[in-house]
Amino acid sequence: MHAETETFGQTPSGEPVLRVVIKGSGLTANILTWGAIIQDLRLDGHAAPLVLGFETFPDYLEHSPYFGATPGRNANRIGGGRFEIDGTSYQLERNENGISHLHGGSDGIAKRNWTIVRQSEDSVTLEIVDPDGRAGYPGNCTVTCIYRLSEGGVLSVVYESTTDRATIANVCQHSYFNLDGLPDALGHDIMISADHYLPTNAEQIPTGDIAPVDGTAFDLREMTSMHRQLEGDGIGYDHNFCLSTERGPKRSVALVRSINSGVSMEVRTTEPGVQLYTGFKMNIGAPGLEGRTYGPFAGFCLETQIWPDAVNHDGFPAAILRPGETLRQETDYVFFKT
Repeated sequence: MHAETETFGQTPSGEPVLRVVIKGSGLTANILTWGAIIQDLRLDGHAAPLVLGFETFPDYLEHSPYFGATPGRNANRIGGGRFEIDGTSYQLERNENGISHLHGGSDGIAKRNWTIVRQSEDSVTLEIVDPDGRAGYPGNCTVTCIYRLSEGGVLSVVYESTTDRATIANVCQHSYFNLDGLPDALGHDIMISADHYLPTNAEQIPTGDIAPVDGTAFDLREMTSMHRQLEGDGIGYDHNFCLSTERGPKRSVALVRSINSGVSMEVRTTEPGVQLYTGFKMNIGAPGLEGRTYGPFAGFCLETQIWPDAVNHDGFPAAILRPGETLRQETDYVFFKT
């Protein structure tokens, strides 16, 4: 049985943007071909949407800070947009303040239309080819995205990337979550199983240090209120938490719970890092799902991925993808209500 599919909008070049509705195990997810976006996500028995998004496609073009998208070919930041592979230097588009490269560039795979490869009632597979030279990347890189709703309230996200030339690759899911539907997500408790994090410079590029979380605001190894960000000196989280130094078997790495709704989300991943961004910079100039207003802290991201700027730092996880290899990145977002 196929999922429900409809036209959601039209790209600037006139191509239809499709929305696929998949259902299973108490979850309903709306997936767009544009950017492989999770446009809406619902849990049975909980009225509010679990993610931030827009009701109309033009708002994604004009106002979206990667709501629900799949950024790449290399998610997160590359310092100066520069890197080297096998003695050859590459310069990527500096699309963040003219200084850094962010989320694959201004026309990365998060801002292009993907193709539906297959679909069923509870899953959809999308694919896109990121061409050689776009934004400065070497090689033609094919990325496949599989969204599946499986038993136990699991939203499974699997990305597979291949290339015909040595390149850097790192894809992530960029949904902003809110588990209670209130105007901000400060009434959530969070735990991240990381002993270290990456300090950053003024451009939010890792300094190269791998710092222990002990005695810092980055120690989230026990359930901690998101409200901590407004206490004392205050800290807006937009940092990579170091889960491991290399990709490994899928394991539980984070847990978030709304103290208002009783809805929880567990994150399981194969990835060596997770970027926590709490949306403190947000001020969206368009209504969101159900007409909601999205201001600071309206939602939070847990982007499972290779560490940012990894290609430029010894001791960071490997970020280079070569011909004949498949980069497989798996993450489960598990929802339940108590």
